Amino acid sequence: MKLREDSIVNEKEKWTGFILPSYDRKLLRKNTHENPEWLHFGAGNIFRAFPAMLAQRLIEKGRMKAGIICCEGYDEEIIEKCFRPYDDLAVIVTLNSDGTRKKEVVGSVTESLTLRDDNRLREIFRSASLQMVSFTITEKGYSLRNSKNELLLQIAEDIKNGPQKARSLMAKLVSYCLDRFENGAYPLALVSMDNCSHNGDRLRNALWEIAEEWERNGFVDKSFLSYLSGNVSFPWSMIDKITPRPDERIREELLKDGLEDMDPVVTSKSTYTAPYVNTEKPQYLVIEDAFPNGRPALEDVGVIFTDRETVDKVEKMKVCTCLNPLHTALAVFGCLLGYDYIYEEMKDKDLVALVNKIGYQESLPVVVNPGVLNPEEFIKEVLEVRFPNPFIPDTPQRIATDTSQKLGIRFGETLKAYALFQKKDCSFLKGIPLVFAGWLRYLLAVDDRGEPFELSPDPMLDAMKEELKGITLGSRIIKGKTLKSILSDEKIFAVNLYEVGLGNIVEDYFSRLIAGKGAVRKTLQEVLGQADVAGNAQ
Repeated sequence: MKLREDSIVNEKEKWTGFILPSYDRKLLRKNTHENPEWLHFGAGNIFRAFPAMLAQRLIEKGRMKAGIICCEGYDEEIIEKCFRPYDDLAVIVTLNSDGTRKKEVVGSVTESLTLRDDNRLREIFRSASLQMVSFTITEKGYSLRNSKNELLLQIAEDIKNGPQKARSLMAKLVSYCLDRFENGAYPLALVSMDNCSHNGDRLRNALWEIAEEWERNGFVDKSFLSYLSGNVSFPWSMIDKITPRPDERIREELLKDGLEDMDPVVTSKSTYTAPYVNTEKPQYLVIEDAFPNGRPALEDVGVIFTDRETVDKVEKMKVCTCLNPLHTALAVFGCLLGYDYIYEEMKDKDLVALVNKIGYQESLPVVVNPGVLNPEEFIKEVLEVRFPNPFIPDTPQRIATDTSQKLGIRFGETLKAYALFQKKDCSFLKGIPLVFAGWLRYLLAVDDRGEPFELSPDPMLDAMKEELKGITLGSRIIKGKTLKSILSDEKIFAVNLYEVGLGNIVEDYFSRLIAGKGAVRKTLQEVLGQADVAGNAQ
């Protein structure tokens, strides 16, 4: 068996145990090429396991006549090694907590592109039929500036050179929208599905800044800006589905099933991908219903459409309380304590106490119930079903990627809720400042046994290493001085930690964490106390 279209069409008898597409992919490709409706940027695991599967469900129901066109704007090797050689097919392996598997071939992706396919992308954007362009490009994909608030070199060049010479993804998107404006001015929805606060605004602000600079430089006129503000929508959304790196055990299982050529790939840009995706069953997608050119009937396959205010509440519930902060806590301390998998950490009473403390006791009290999802039920599923699932091979090392970009989003809203809205000093918190201190301890790249480990990629690694230069296990820090520039940085934490009563606490915790070997475990137990170590969720 090979993951190719001729095999799933002409050798169906070989595919025992797999669910295959029931539709005609050739007809689907023809329909999509002639009348594209949905273009997606970001060819990562979550795209194939979630949006592409949603499209597959609608196609099979007869509710969509066109598939999805996928474009990878960062790492072309994903397309070259894991899409095109497999006729844009993928095997989605859903790993249930009871050990059962569901294996399905997703065929809704009809075309895979890179930014080199500029002419085809412009053709797609000029199509009146195009309804939505969605994105899973990670938080940093929308960034135009570095940590010093300076324009990135490529962005600065794109602003200077104009639409026809754009090279970065954000600038190319503005250029493609300009093409659409000049060829019919058809409306369009640009839908970010990334895990960042107010993701639609992140996308809009990036495109708008470039468009305004081009207008100032004479490349476009104000009518184009009016089109962007009046005919193009930027809905907010909240997406949730754990899609870890490809697991070797899943590859071996697929080989036993008879599938050949299933090797995972690590690209030159350190992207982990494969012809298969291993993922969990739970999934959530909530989107602001703002689609000026129509949209697929995604509500028929579980997507919740609502207003912006409700999306905001759901996003805060998930990203700031019920999942992402807990993931970050497990990532930081999992690396320090030598864990390889998230589910293994959920057997550690100290780490269970930490995430219970952060989730139930420190964050949940300031969460607003969005109505469409229940926060207590959501966090219960996360801590009792999703994170402990031994068949989801997610790693703390993966989750620890770009932590500097996540802390403000995942913890800052909770701190602001207490300090700014309740006018309450945050010094009563324990778990959240412990994570901040744990992150600084993590950056020393030495685990609790005193052994070195490799730090996950992060755009602020070099800057943070310089800030912490000279600090080792056993070092003594000068209170109010050594960490002050870090802990007062609102770009990292969303607040000045000293102003909300946490700066000195983080300093104290960090001092204890670097006391020597075994200090991480000891500090966890001392800070949380015996009652919390028991995992008391209330």
